[in-house]
Amino acid sequence: MNPRWTLALGAALLAGAAHAQTALRIGLAEDPDVLDPTLARTFVGRIVFSALCDKLIDIDEKLAMQPQLATSWDWSADNKALTMKIRPGVTFHDGEKLDAAAVKFNLERHKTMQGSNRRGELALLSSVDVVDPMTVKLNLSAPFSPLLAALADRAGMMVSPKAAQAAGANFGAKPVCSGPFKFVERVAQDRIVLERFDGYWNKANVHFDRITYTPIVDATVRLANLKSGQFDFIERVASSDIEKLQAEKKFKVTRITEIGYQGITINVGKSEQAKNNALGKDPRVREAFELAIDRQGLAQVVMDNEATVGNQWVAPNNTYYAKNFPVPKRDINKAKALLKEAGIPNPSVTLMTPTTSDAQRLALVVQAMTREAGFDVKVQATEFATSLNLADKGEFDAYVLAWSGRADPDGNTFSFHGCKQPLNYAGYCSAETDALLNQVRSQRDPAERKKTYEQLAARVLKERPIIYLYHRNWLWAYNPKLTGVRQIPDGLLRVTGLKMGTAP
Repeated sequence: MNPRWTLALGAALLAGAAHAQTALRIGLAEDPDVLDPTLARTFVGRIVFSALCDKLIDIDEKLAMQPQLATSWDWSADNKALTMKIRPGVTFHDGEKLDAAAVKFNLERHKTMQGSNRRGELALLSSVDVVDPMTVKLNLSAPFSPLLAALADRAGMMVSPKAAQAAGANFGAKPVCSGPFKFVERVAQDRIVLERFDGYWNKANVHFDRITYTPIVDATVRLANLKSGQFDFIERVASSDIEKLQAEKKFKVTRITEIGYQGITINVGKSEQAKNNALGKDPRVREAFELAIDRQGLAQVVMDNEATVGNQWVAPNNTYYAKNFPVPKRDINKAKALLKEAGIPNPSVTLMTPTTSDAQRLALVVQAMTREAGFDVKVQATEFATSLNLADKGEFDAYVLAWSGRADPDGNTFSFHGCKQPLNYAGYCSAETDALLNQVRSQRDPAERKKTYEQLAARVLKERPIIYLYHRNWLWAYNPKLTGVRQIPDGLLRVTGLKMGTAP
């Protein structure tokens, strides 16, 4: 070979290797829905947004609120107004300035845009005032302590007003935000590509030129891509693969207890079907169903112990967990006695489950466990979107449903247990429960809120519209050269601060 060609080839290979180090490749468990923070619903979409769209507030490893696009905030004396100082010198990816007027535009867009999924999160936001170019005042119709947590998620994400107005309903096809990376392209079911935004306000902590998100539903294939070097990072590793991965010691593994939960939602009032199944119409039957379940056994078989058992909307290590209502132990004899008392010794129940492997395993184990108490459970595996539609209509007896969770417990309770709320698939409705849900929203003192959540637990855990089972671990695996990975319980990878170094 010509020496000059050899030198040229060597230089090209070195350049290619250097370039490869500036690209971060991430494997996702699903393909996100629309990349518009106002319209989006999926968990994986939030992973992409964490690189694409900064928020007014972020959370840290202990769920404490941290400044992001807002540098500070203050509540009014009556807790009905929140004044926020906006970070100076921030621009959107199209060069437009992020100021108080842009924040006002975004919050109003979240509230009024057709199809907005943020409307409920900002329901108590009555108006937004621009106090000065870098100060905004959020006026509430009633005190609302979970507002900060909402602004630490999609409701606090800011998009370019100019781009949003120009694109209208099509904005999600080419989103323009103010995060560390800007949108390049998206090929449905194949890839989402972002590139570094040189105008980012915190660019000194951005160490990659490009990020490619690739959706691969099969956890085994996702892991194979990591092992072959096609990915640098994968989210939601199969729990059955964790032990072997740790033994091999070729990749780093991270586990974080989620702020959401895995549970079984029961149709107690969503439709007429609730009156026609024993589980829905009689709380004694629901109690017997819960007592027939061994939560630790479920976590072991379904999640390979990569979960924390629980019986509430937050995990036992959460500040707002009601310790006076501990996880009940399995009690088959008591379950049988309750069924006998109810006059239904062998209740028939159809348990709807999404087609994901862990959800189906859970349903089958629950089927076997509850059979010992006398239940006849039929498992109905249903495609996820279809199962949600059936749940909306109340066409189910019981439903295996997980929730990714929110930083404030209000995000795990209000929409699920409030009368006629959008995520209340159980159809549960109680004036007393509604009063407590609204009361805790108006309280800012953590000790007061904890007492109210204990009162709420006393009511909801007795009625059992949802039987809470466990809190999964977010399981990540990644290249050992990748540093700066933060373990934040919302399960979202923060790309700021990530760096590819040398193997330890």
